[in-house]
Amino acid sequence: MLQNALADAGYPERVLVACSGGPDSLALAAVAAYFARRGHVDGRPVSVAAVVVDHQLQPGSADVAARAVRTLEDLGLAPVQLRTVEVASTGFGPEAAARDARHAALDAAAEELGCQAILLGHTLDDQAEQVLLGLARGSGTRSLAGMRPARGRLLRPFLGLRREETLDICEAEELDPWHDPSNADPAFARSRTRVEVMPVLEEKLGPGVAESLARTAAILQQDADFLEDMAKDTYEALRQRMDDGVWLPEDAVRDLAPALRFRVIAKAAADVGGQQPGYGRLQAAEALLRRQGSAGPVELPGHVGVYRLSLSDLEQEQALAGPGVPREAARCGKLVFRHQKPPQQ
Repeated sequence: MLQNALADAGYPERVLVACSGGPDSLALAAVAAYFARRGHVDGRPVSVAAVVVDHQLQPGSADVAARAVRTLEDLGLAPVQLRTVEVASTGFGPEAAARDARHAALDAAAEELGCQAILLGHTLDDQAEQVLLGLARGSGTRSLAGMRPARGRLLRPFLGLRREETLDICEAEELDPWHDPSNADPAFARSRTRVEVMPVLEEKLGPGVAESLARTAAILQQDADFLEDMAKDTYEALRQRMDDGVWLPEDAVRDLAPALRFRVIAKAAADVGGQQPGYGRLQAAEALLRRQGSAGPVELPGHVGVYRLSLSDLEQEQALAGPGVPREAARCGKLVFRHQKPPQQ
C-alpha cells in the first residue's frame, strides 16, 4: 500500500512519517523503514525522516514521545524530530484544536527537512468512524467523503488496512506500540464511536460494516470532487467583483440545481474572506432569493454579510447617481457578499 501511495504521489524523494508511537503510525513507520533501508521505491530513490508530536495533553506525554523517537531511530529513520506543541482552544473542540496544532508541526517539520510527502497512519477503521460521525452530525457530502488517501502532501497509505492488521505488523516487527488511553475515553465522540458504537453495529448488522462505511466514503469522494469542479466553474462564470466584495446575478443563482446553488453561495462567502458556512446559515442566505424587494443582510461565519439588492432598487440607485455615472445593464437583482469589520472588543 505504501509503495502504491508513493507511486501515485510521483515518487517523492524525501518522505516524512508522522508517528505517535501508537500501533497504526508505528506500523507505517516500520514499512517506510523497509523502503528507507532499500533506498528506493520501484527504482526511484527515497529517504525517510520522522517526526513525533507531543501535544502535552496527558501526564507523561514527554516520556511517550521520547520512547517513540528512540523506536524510530532504531528502525533506521533519520533524522527523527520531536516537536512539542501548545494546543490552544479554537472553539471547535479539543480534538480539532489538537489536530490543527499537530498539522502545523508536521508542515513545519516537512519544510525544514525538505520533505515532499507526509505519511499519516489512518486506517480503514478511522475512515469508517469518520463517516459515522459525519452521519450523526448531519454533515454534507464533503464530510461524509471522509479522509482522502492523498491531499496535498499528506498521504494516508493505510486507509485500506484494518486496525488489527497494523497490530499484526507491529508484532511481526517485534515493536511494542503505545496505546493512547484517550482512544477509550468516553468524553470524546470519536472514542465512543470506536469503543461503543462500532462493535454494536458489527454485532447487530453483521461483519463488514466498517468496510461498507469506508466504501461509502470512497464513492462520495468522487461525487464531492465532481460537484466541487462544477461549482468552481459556475461561480467563476457568475462572479462579478466590486471594490468591497462580490455579487452574483440572482436569476442565474436561483436557476441552479440546489446542490450547486449552495456551493456557489459558499464559494462567494469564502472569496470575500469568510469561513465555510454551516447548512443552516447557507439556507438563510439562499432564502434571500425568495424574498420580495431588497433583503438582508444575513451574517455568515468569518464576518461576511450577504444581502439581496432588488432590480427596482438597482434602477433607483442608478437614477439617483445622475447622468455622468456609467450605468449597468441590469436585468435582475443581485446577491451581494461583503466582508464586514468585526465589532470592536
